[in-house]
Amino acid sequence: MSTALIILAAGKGTRMKSDLPKVLHPIAGAPMLIHAIRAGSVLEPDRVVVVAGHGADAVKAATAAHDDTIQIALQSEQLGTAHAVAQAAPLLEGFEGDALILYGDTPFIRPETLEALAQARTSHDVVVLGFEAADPGRYGRLVMDGDSLKAIVEFKDASDQERAITFCNSGVIAANSETLFKLIDAVGNDNASGEYYLTDIVAIARSQGLSATAVACDEAETMGINSRRELATAEAAFQARARSAALDNGTTMPAPDTVYFSYDTHLGRDTIVDQNVVFGTGVTVETGAHIRAFSHLEGCHVSRGAIIGPYARLRPGTEVSEEARVGNFVELKNALLHEGAKVNHLSYVGDAEVGKAANIGAGTITCNYDGVMKHRTQIGERAFIGSNTMLVAPVSVGDHAMTASGSVITSNVPEGDLAIARAKQQNKSGLARKLFEKLKSIKEKRDKGVA
Repeated sequence: MSTALIILAAGKGTRMKSDLPKVLHPIAGAPMLIHAIRAGSVLEPDRVVVVAGHGADAVKAATAAHDDTIQIALQSEQLGTAHAVAQAAPLLEGFEGDALILYGDTPFIRPETLEALAQARTSHDVVVLGFEAADPGRYGRLVMDGDSLKAIVEFKDASDQERAITFCNSGVIAANSETLFKLIDAVGNDNASGEYYLTDIVAIARSQGLSATAVACDEAETMGINSRRELATAEAAFQARARSAALDNGTTMPAPDTVYFSYDTHLGRDTIVDQNVVFGTGVTVETGAHIRAFSHLEGCHVSRGAIIGPYARLRPGTEVSEEARVGNFVELKNALLHEGAKVNHLSYVGDAEVGKAANIGAGTITCNYDGVMKHRTQIGERAFIGSNTMLVAPVSVGDHAMTASGSVITSNVPEGDLAIARAKQQNKSGLARKLFEKLKSIKEKRDKGVA
């Protein structure tokens, strides 16, 4: 059965106290809306429609950056959840398959739950996702009769008996697309809020002889995010799940609570991640690599057996090959380190390629930016770059070549050559003592207020 996702993302999120649309606030490096889309992707949807309202242009840009096939429906007035879903109808006209309604601010529904929802759809016309609430509060209640869902009652409209129910509505609903929109057309707004409730479709479906049921999930999956405090709680929940998954998949982490993942971090088996490591987006670390303490990685690939850190920063476009070494206080950006290359201390290597088994001495800098454009540095196999070398790009150092410590390299260094580019040292006899005496005299006069 084909599936279309309808993701509601039109709310203002006033409790966020932000100019940014609520659904674009990030969790683990990605907008919470993208987490919701990724959650629904387990069903391999043929169509995805996001219903946007507040900040629609920003929402559209974020979805396009993730997947340019996602369609946007605009809800210009906030008249309730049924009204929001109705805005997707023109984009799904003629679609033959199921529609699944998700929420851009409820990003943590597990794949197993959505698969159970899809399975229940094979025997019921309407399926609702529910949960047993520790504190039902103001959630809508699911009124069950065996495995049959009789109605969803909003808290405002519920009787005392209905408010005593602890099985609550998550808002997630699955139904045949054509059936869904026919039911929505029949929804009215005769209720305490004067809104068009999506939940009314259950009673309408039953009045038409259609069947409805509810599938239960853990309450944590239905976590809605409406404030900065809840956003922080969601981040903590994501990190806890990511750390647990990494440990289960064969990663060693001596202090897992200090390691922070992005939504797309991938770690191979037998990797070691030490304390206080932060993974930005777009990071893959292969089997057997070691990420040492206090390192920050983003947009990079680390191959088997490589060692990174401590206190290293890998920026986007960086590729570290097998058995390469990146040491303390080293920053790499848009750089390729070939097998066995070493950049161990206090260096910046940007827009560069470092050959196999080359050694980059402490304090080396590839001077890649001229104020207008970026330029590349090419370092050959088994080259030795002396400490405190400035490589002024564009420049190349050949295989087995060497630069003397303290050099400023502005011209290419041929294979096997030694490049020395520094001024000749001169020692001025006694001049240091004379200079210090002069400076002390000047300071004494200033301290006494003498011009």
